[in-house]
Amino acid sequence: MRRTAIERLLPAAYQRAAGPGSVLGALLDVMEALHAPDEAVLADVDALFAPYRTPDGFVAYLTRWVAMDHVVAAPRADAPLPLPVGRLRDLVAHGALLARWRGTPYGMRTALELATGVTGFVLEEPADRPFHVVVRVPPAAADRLALVTRIVEAEKPAAVTVEVTTDPAAGPEPPDADADGPEGTATGVAPVPAVGRARVPFPTQDQPSEEPS
Repeated sequence: MRRTAIERLLPAAYQRAAGPGSVLGALLDVMEALHAPDEAVLADVDALFAPYRTPDGFVAYLTRWVAMDHVVAAPRADAPLPLPVGRLRDLVAHGALLARWRGTPYGMRTALELATGVTGFVLEEPADRPFHVVVRVPPAAADRLALVTRIVEAEKPAAVTVEVTTDPAAGPEPPDADADGPEGTATGVAPVPAVGRARVPFPTQDQPSEEPS
């Protein structure tokens, strides 16, 4: 708050006493200086809640707002984040999408791909094991099994058991969706829409819900 604005709130007698070089004038200058940092934050407060504009230190906090705090769960408060900040920003930006599809294969694959930056996760439901899902992890994400397992446990339906295993027979990974160039399409996958800095394919019409049987 500017000194002139503060001064206008004072009684007329105080305004006359707040001239240059006066004690009250000096006090008003100090008040203006104390208000400046807070006013700078309030002037751009929406940036704190924008996934790609918020400071790095605030991103992990925003994951709790979109119910993705299990991704950053750590045994110690000072433990490093389990994935790059950019991946967390993508998860926050897609929080509404992930909440909408939570409990479905599409939702689980999307969360895994955003968190790891790797595509090619395969979800299978063995015919001889109802309410059981096998998650096959592509080789490129085999070193992040702890993170993958934590996400799978949080994203699966409560009544479904899961098994996480690596898939050494997986083929080459499709081109990175974040790479420069025109958006491509894959077999059975609709064109990839741009959302924030990450691009996530939406389910095709022949995959209305993908709910596990």
